Amino acid sequence: MTDTVDAGPAAEAPAVDEVIIRFAGDSGDGMQLTGDRFTTASAMFGNDLATLPEYPAEIRAPAGTMAGVSAFQVHISDHDITTPGDAPDVLVAMNPAALRSDLHTLVPGGTVILNRDTFEERNLAKAGYDHNPIDGDDLAGYQVIEVPMTTLTKDACKELGVKPRDADRSKNFFALGLLSWMYSRPIEATLDWIEVKFADRELVAAANRAAFNAGHAYGETAELGSQRVVVRKAPLEPGTYTNINGNTALSWGLVAASQLSGLPLFLGSYPITPASDVLHELSKHKEFGVTTFQAEDEIAAVGAAIGASYGGSLGVTTTSGPGVALKGEAMGLAVSLELPLVVVDIQRGGPSTGLPTKTEAADLMMAMYGRHGESPVPIVAARTPADCFNIAIEAARIALTHQTPVILLSDGYLANGSEPWRLPEVADLVPIDVVYATEFNQTNEDGEGVFWPYLRDENLNRPLALPGTPDLMHRIGGIEKEDGTGNVSYSPENHELMVHLRHKRIASIPVPDAEVAGDADADLLIVGWGSTWGAITGAVRRIRTAGRKVAHVHLTHLNPLPANLGDLLRSHRRVMVPEMNLGQLSRILRAEFLVDAEILSKVKGQPFTAGEIQHAINQRLDELAGEGS
Repeated sequence: MTDTVDAGPAAEAPAVDEVIIRFAGDSGDGMQLTGDRFTTASAMFGNDLATLPEYPAEIRAPAGTMAGVSAFQVHISDHDITTPGDAPDVLVAMNPAALRSDLHTLVPGGTVILNRDTFEERNLAKAGYDHNPIDGDDLAGYQVIEVPMTTLTKDACKELGVKPRDADRSKNFFALGLLSWMYSRPIEATLDWIEVKFADRELVAAANRAAFNAGHAYGETAELGSQRVVVRKAPLEPGTYTNINGNTALSWGLVAASQLSGLPLFLGSYPITPASDVLHELSKHKEFGVTTFQAEDEIAAVGAAIGASYGGSLGVTTTSGPGVALKGEAMGLAVSLELPLVVVDIQRGGPSTGLPTKTEAADLMMAMYGRHGESPVPIVAARTPADCFNIAIEAARIALTHQTPVILLSDGYLANGSEPWRLPEVADLVPIDVVYATEFNQTNEDGEGVFWPYLRDENLNRPLALPGTPDLMHRIGGIEKEDGTGNVSYSPENHELMVHLRHKRIASIPVPDAEVAGDADADLLIVGWGSTWGAITGAVRRIRTAGRKVAHVHLTHLNPLPANLGDLLRSHRRVMVPEMNLGQLSRILRAEFLVDAEILSKVKGQPFTAGEIQHAINQRLDELAGEGS
């Protein structure tokens, strides 16, 4: 159904329930900024949204080539959505390479908006074209809007005294202005942002403002009125909202955990894509007792975090897959010492340097077993960008309550993707109780009080004594300790006891039961973890809307697993596990519960789409229907 809503001071536009737009251009064209500002305007308007920024893998890919294409996809809607969309309705291609790289993603009959000025012989050759696609059949079946963005931007900036080369850098704001007009986005927030961002560079601010206004005006003057629509506001719960990405949410969650526990937050980190933004964000929050340390390498970073934890801070280290490998020995030390530590792994494509700007979720086995010896640790995983806030608090809670390193798994898709987030009420956040030893806990043969650092409570936790606590001196280090006294022990019996104790400590950590979404009596159960939640949820909704039954369980706690998970798995005829790896959770479920967990794998550096999972579910349901009950 199409109706009209107020879309501007003197205009009305037809309303649609959603639109997916993909901005693509050279890495120097400002596509990430353009997408981010369009997203911010949509969030302020009140839409639900999800984004997918995609960066070139090379730091300085040759300009105008396929390797240098940078893209930003945003899905805005008037209803709840969980993914950045299966395929864009609109592709904004700033050069031939962007068109060639991303045209295949567009829906049939979709709209292509081209910067016509860039489709000249040199750029076409760089993109691998032997002809001009504007003049051929490449764009048959699409609605094509050719706009001389570079020329119009230079014309708009000419009177300001901006040099043509400098004006060319503002053409992304022309594109943003045009798309803001086409989709009836509020413009005040963008213009205000330009003023603040470039306050110390007035000529740059004036050029960007002029380009934006020129693009906004172009839609009407070029008679593109038929292209103008509006996506209505989404019904959201009352509250204060912000548009947030996963790394920012995770950073804020760590700050909140610090406040909830009453401990200062210490981050020991070494820059690595896509985790570096956590270091950048936390460095802004010194007023909350946050200390950030950029170490010389990954080993120094985790060592500093362990030292801070031993000294009474909430010790955190952030990295991606290669860094987790380097931190392995030090993490084993924290396991042996039974010290709280949060290890954040923002996963990316591997192995080795692999795909540093692309997403993957292939570190689960490394998180489970990637340390020498028997050194179990709890593992938690975020499911959405906003959920990174909650998971950061949960990881810190487990670490501080059970005195253990905890691995928090996110990935590049969550780290860079964004969504609206309703800020929680501070009073609703549950405090984290941390208790340190302050007195003797044992008596020696002479009746004198002594301190045993490995004397355990009912939860198998040992007392932690801060350095400098009077009379509570004790031995630390990585050599095996005797349970109770904490003395160095080479006893075979004690080592076996400690191995079993470390295992039992982690295995007995209470985690919430797994919950079933969808149809509890369905033949097919979809089990997911991490960022597959959005695509799985979208696929399950479509399947159930079509009248078919399917169930979905999504795991936040991966070690230990929920106590009821085995019964849930065995209560369905078939189990499918979509993963951005070759089936790591599937193997764990098979080993732990002896169920035939089927692998649905994707390792292309891109997240699942809901359509991909929907197709796989329908295939399995057809097979089950053919097999009979």
